[in-house]
Amino acid sequence: MSVNAAPDRGAAPAPLIEVNEVFAGYDGTEVLHGVSLVARDNEVVTIIGPNGAGKSTLLKAVMGYLIPRAGAVRLRGEAITRLAPDERVRRGIAYVPQLENVFPSLTVWENLRMGGFLLPRQEVGQRIEALYAEFPLLAERRHHRVHTLSGGQRQLLAIARALMTDPALVLLDEPSAALSPIMADEVFDKVHDIRDRGKAVLIVEQEAERALEISDRGYLLVDGRNAFEDRAQSILDNERIRGAFLGGAIDDQGR
Repeated sequence: MSVNAAPDRGAAPAPLIEVNEVFAGYDGTEVLHGVSLVARDNEVVTIIGPNGAGKSTLLKAVMGYLIPRAGAVRLRGEAITRLAPDERVRRGIAYVPQLENVFPSLTVWENLRMGGFLLPRQEVGQRIEALYAEFPLLAERRHHRVHTLSGGQRQLLAIARALMTDPALVLLDEPSAALSPIMADEVFDKVHDIRDRGKAVLIVEQEAERALEISDRGYLLVDGRNAFEDRAQSILDNERIRGAFLGGAIDDQGR
């Protein structure tokens, strides 16, 4: 299916994150073939596409877990293409992977403390208390071992831990995977809250339609290439995209 890109809608604020013509992959197998993307402050951007399109690979390239073979990643205009993940955290990027995003044997409080490893010691407690105010459920379970929490509670903890460093950009890979509808709604509500605090959020989500409903813009990847981008509502209203890509769960199984 051929889908033309949306027309230029005029000048926009400077990007917080800019991915420019990135080529990247695993063990000699290229997955991304010149992908480009931007996200701005106070914006939720969802990345959709079929199995194997490269959605999660794109997040890993932004976070620094993959170094592109070619192309550039810039944060507020600064090239970060070859920076290690911890340096990107220092510059304001946080990443919540789909799997293994919390420490099950530790308590809620200990997990949050781990998320603040870059903060001065005196700030860690302050940040934890601030997050307890934002996540009352976690405050109630602060001394519980994480393995006793439900899947939805663990996902909220993973998001809260990512917010410990007060990042400017939050990357979420399949945040609603395997959650009940009620817990998925709570997670998506939290994404809205993050955006309303002026941050940018990049989401890869199997519930693509639900993610677009809370997004400002969206990108469609097909075969590791940009196929379409537009305002999220325009993508939802596009019958060709809806029929081809929003008819069911979209999951690239970590790729």
